[in-house]
Amino acid sequence: MIRKRICREYLEEIERLERSIRELEEEIIELRMQLNLKVDEANRLAIENASLRHKLEVQKRTYKKMVELLKKVKFPIILLDEDDLEE
Repeated sequence: MIRKRICREYLEEIERLERSIRELEEEIIELRMQLNLKVDEANRLAIENASLRHKLEVQKRTYKKMVELLKKVKFPIILLDEDDLEE
């Protein structure tokens, strides 16, 4: 009788542990999916950042070329530093 009770308790504990393992495995799968989504988002943002940096560099070069061209043709121009205006 005691042996049956002890065996039953062990079996119940084993079943409880197996359920816990299954739940943990499901949680791990969910966390992996979330991690993959975050990695994808980080990659997209890095690509977008690189693209915006490139566009900014192109705009800066274009601006400098335009200023130089206007200086060459002696077009009256006043250059304002926007940083000074904001203060």
